[in-house]
Parts: sequence; structure tokens; C-alpha cells
Amino acid sequence: MLHIVNKSHLERSALDACLRIATGGTLLLIEDGVYAALAGTPGEAKLRDAMARFKVCALAPDLEARGVADRVMEGVALVDYGGFVDLVASHPTCQSWL
Repeated sequence: MLHIVNKSHLERSALDACLRIATGGTLLLIEDGVYAALAGTPGEAKLRDAMARFKVCALAPDLEARGVADRVMEGVALVDYGGFVDLVASHPTCQSWL
């Protein structure tokens, strides 16, 4: 399953809910959700732990738009819009966490 989180982990509980309920798959961070992929933030340890169950990806254009593309933690795969489409097409189900 592809899990899509578009809200910041600092403002909403979407990422926490996903990590608590989902059993695995691919986690794609988009829009303000990309802030969870940054090294040195309060969410880094949580996301690093999640990497045991999820392949973690972040949308590179959203990181660039927020000026934080150079701060992504190790282990997070960056995808462009084509990669986003590929992820959706390669997973039989997608869940957007609001």
C-alpha cells in the first residue's frame, strides 16, 4: 500500500496516525509532509524507526519549494512528479492520511 502524507507532523497528527496504524508499504511525504523527512528535527527519530516497516519517499519539488532540499535525512528516497505517478501506478491501493 502507498501511504501519502501531505500535512506537517508539527501541525497535524496524520503522520503519527499512519505510523501507528499502518503495517508497512511505502510512505510518500508530499506538500508540508516533507518537513518530516528533514534531518535534525523532532520527527527524525520517529521516521527513522518507521524505515524498518516502510520505504520512505519525499517529493523533491516540494522540498525544493520550501527551501529544505539540502536537509533531507539519509534513507529517504527523493522522487519527482514522474516518480510520484510511478509509485501510485505500482501500488494496488493508496491511502491519503489527513
